[in-house]
Amino acid sequence: MARNDKNNKAAHRKARLLVVDDHPIARVGLAQLINQTPDLVVCGEAESAAQARQLIESLKPDLAIVDVALKGESGIELVKDARQRFPALKTLMLSMHEESQFAERALRAGARGYIMKETEPEKILGAIRNVLAGRFGFSEAMTSHLLGRLAAGTLSPGASLVDQLSDRELEILRFIGRGLGTREIAAKINLSPKTVETHRAHIRDKLKCKDAQDLARVAYDWVRDGH
Repeated sequence: MARNDKNNKAAHRKARLLVVDDHPIARVGLAQLINQTPDLVVCGEAESAAQARQLIESLKPDLAIVDVALKGESGIELVKDARQRFPALKTLMLSMHEESQFAERALRAGARGYIMKETEPEKILGAIRNVLAGRFGFSEAMTSHLLGRLAAGTLSPGASLVDQLSDRELEILRFIGRGLGTREIAAKINLSPKTVETHRAHIRDKLKCKDAQDLARVAYDWVRDGH
């Protein structure tokens, strides 16, 4: 009887989730959605990659839901690191950024899914449960796209110039395309203006842009195309 009771408790244990997002209102909204379910519970919240690492170590969640854009370090870098340091942890990326550019990068980093914040609540919960069950948590369109790439043997870093950018450089390119200046970008991702300028120079070289104006045009076109 005691063994059965123990098994029943294990079967009904709520999966423990860590929410990593630098916007408090986003964390609160996601936590409310999750905590209303009978099988999921938010065990912790983090606003930065550094705080997330501490909570992963101390709380040992089953799943971390990570935003792409975090202060000081991108969520994709956090996922890469977590894959090495906490191999038992599953990760799902939830972001406002277009999945067409970031979902494949998230998959290569070690995430088991990528869902946009505008997705319906039930589909977000479905993606969470899929990842917890060992499946993938992508939208239907992105799943079809990734399967097509896999079948064609091209599910790997692409040959386009943008694909050669690092995750941080890609994040900065997006801000440039939205018209933000160096200091504005630095404030958003908690880097020094000098470091952002260094990234801009690397981006300009990789994209073969003649000057800052050419880079701004390329970035604008890239964002306009839905990235």
